[in-house]
Amino acid sequence: MAEIVSFSSLKTLENSCIGNTHFYSEDALDCYGHWPAPTMIHIDGPYGIGGFPGDPTEYAALPSAYYQHVAAWSRFARANTTLWFWGTELGWATVHPLLEQAGWQYEELCIWNKGLSHIAGNVNSKTIRGVPVVTEVCARYTWKARLPSGTGKSVSLQEWMREEWLRSGVPLCRANEACGVKNAATRKYLTKDKLWYFPPAEMMVMMARYLKAHGAPTTRPYFSLDGKNPLTESQWNGMRAKWNHKHGYTNVWNVPSLNGKERLRIEGSKKSLHLNQKPEQLMRYLIETTTDEGDVVWDPFAGLATMGVQCNALSRICYCSESNPAISAFAKERLEKSVRKEKKCRAL
Repeated sequence: MAEIVSFSSLKTLENSCIGNTHFYSEDALDCYGHWPAPTMIHIDGPYGIGGFPGDPTEYAALPSAYYQHVAAWSRFARANTTLWFWGTELGWATVHPLLEQAGWQYEELCIWNKGLSHIAGNVNSKTIRGVPVVTEVCARYTWKARLPSGTGKSVSLQEWMREEWLRSGVPLCRANEACGVKNAATRKYLTKDKLWYFPPAEMMVMMARYLKAHGAPTTRPYFSLDGKNPLTESQWNGMRAKWNHKHGYTNVWNVPSLNGKERLRIEGSKKSLHLNQKPEQLMRYLIETTTDEGDVVWDPFAGLATMGVQCNALSRICYCSESNPAISAFAKERLEKSVRKEKKCRAL
């Protein structure tokens, strides 16, 4: 597979600011460079099943379809960025190697189980040649943070931590003394093997202070992220993706397929406006588990802007784009209605 490259150059764009959501009726590739760095990236784009205009008709075309998008996500990701990626099981599996190559760490695969109601009345047992499909998948990735070593080489956090301690000249075993633990520091925080554990922020600050007092003299503070200033707890907490656990959820999401009022349809018809429309419940779950209020969310394949609607309700800042003019118009109208509804509720 070819090396990930950069995306197209910037051009002047217009956007609609609706609540906390900045909506662009543009191709996302033209938008990324205008958006602030994200805490979360939500991807509900091509599936490889020809489900909407621009969706490839075969899975093999997905890596090419996503290639430049992945380059942009990787360029602008921060150490605490989470990426959620929707697709069919084979569609996701086809794109997975590209994401890994680009620097994304696979965390888990969640299954949206729509239940039997999704296929009720649509299965002919005499002609069907497999089990009815009632699921989609949503994979969670986090950005693999890397830092420059003393020689300028980009290394993993695990390598960087060990190198920082070793350059102090202080024996590794004294890391336990620095942290006030029996052996956790050497066994988890400074180990070279797969048992490495991301240290709590307070432990990192304790180790930095210990090396300042006992390590070799240096003009570059030990464990400093910028090479100039001492490490703080808030800085270290920002070196990995957020996770706000919600009890009652597993990696199987038993949520019925969209029907009733939540399913947006073409006026005067039973036909759905957008087949990829996702339940608001699941959008809220993604937002609440991997971001905090005020964080930036990217939604480059916005569709009907369900993510933007929920970001408005949950006080996140959403940057989204939708290149289909007809869908884009419906999405902006939906956002505007949701903002008016929100203001009306607050006034009561």
